[in-house]
Amino acid sequence: MTKKGINNLFFIIGVVAVVVMMLTFDVSFIELWHHLCHAGYWLIPIFGIWIIIYGINALAWMEIIKCQLNEGEHVSFWRIFRLTITGYALNYATPVGGLGGEPYRIVELSKDIGNQRAASSVILYAMMHIFAHFWLWFTTIFLYLALAAIGDLPFTSGTAVVLLIITVFCLIAFYLFSRGYRYGLVIKTLRGIGKIPGLHNWSARMLDRHSEALHNVDKHIASLHQQDKRSFYYSLLLEYLSRIVQSLEIMFMLLLFGIDCGGGLSGLTLTFLHSILILSFTTLLANLIGFLPMQLGVQEGGFVISIAVMGLTAALGIFVSIICRVREILWIFIGLLLMKIYKE
Repeated sequence: MTKKGINNLFFIIGVVAVVVMMLTFDVSFIELWHHLCHAGYWLIPIFGIWIIIYGINALAWMEIIKCQLNEGEHVSFWRIFRLTITGYALNYATPVGGLGGEPYRIVELSKDIGNQRAASSVILYAMMHIFAHFWLWFTTIFLYLALAAIGDLPFTSGTAVVLLIITVFCLIAFYLFSRGYRYGLVIKTLRGIGKIPGLHNWSARMLDRHSEALHNVDKHIASLHQQDKRSFYYSLLLEYLSRIVQSLEIMFMLLLFGIDCGGGLSGLTLTFLHSILILSFTTLLANLIGFLPMQLGVQEGGFVISIAVMGLTAALGIFVSIICRVREILWIFIGLLLMKIYKE
C-alpha cells in the first residue's frame, strides 16, 4: 500500500471511530446541549487551551527530531504541530492508545527524514509522553501529602495504601524507562512479543528480516539520552509542563461552578493545585485501561472518582467528563480535517 493509501486508511478509521462515539455517547443530545449551554463562554478557554498544550507537545517532539537531523535537513514547526494534532486525534479515536497515531506519524515523518529516524523519533516521543505521565503521578503524591498536611485534604490508612502503591508503580516504571533509554527497547519488545503464544513465528520473522533497521532504531533511541542530555531533559520538561497547563482546563470548569477555594490569589492557587490532582488521578485510571477508544467510560469514572476524593459532588465530575469528551471529539475532527486539507 502506498503512503497516500495509508493516509486515507487512517482517515477512514478515524471517521468511523468518531461516528461510533457520537452514536454511543452516554448522554442524550438534550442533556448534552444543556451542559454546553451551562458552560457558555467558558467553552472558549476550555477548548482553546489545547492549542497551547499541543504547541508544547510539538516543541517537545521537535527537540527530539532536531537531534536526528543531518546537516542541511529541516522540518518545520508547523508540520510537527500538525502531525501532533492529527496523531493525538487518531490516538483518541482508536483502541490501544498509539495504535493509530504513532504509525501515522512515522509514515508522514518518513517523507522528511527516512523510515528509521522517523520511527525512532516517534517512539522516543511516545516514550517521553508516557514518561512525563509517570513523573506527574509521582510528583502529585507529594502534592497530595502537602495539602493533607495543612488539613486541606483527608488522609486515611486507605489513602496511604493507595499512595504507596502508586509510588511503587512509578519507581518500577522509572527503572524500566531508564533501561529503555540506555539500551533501546524495540528489539527487546519484539523478543518479548515472541514469547506470547501464537506470535513467536511473527516475531522471529520481523527480527530476521529487519534486524539491521531495528538495531539502528534502538541505536537512535539510546543516543538521545547518552549523547544529548540537554535535549532529553528539555523535552521531558516540556511534556511535564503540558500536563500542568492541561490542569487549567479542569480549573476553568471548577471556576464555572463557583469553586474557587475562597477566592483571591491563594484561593485560585489552591483550586489550580486541586485541578492538577484531579487530572493526575483521572489520567492514571484512564491509562490503566487504555484499550478502549477514548477510554470510553473509564475517563468519566475517573473524573467522578477523582473529584469525589477531593470532596466535590459527583454531578460536577459528570459535567467535567462530558465537557472533556466534547472537547476530545472537536479536536479529533480538527485532526482529521488537517489530514485532508493540508498537504506538504
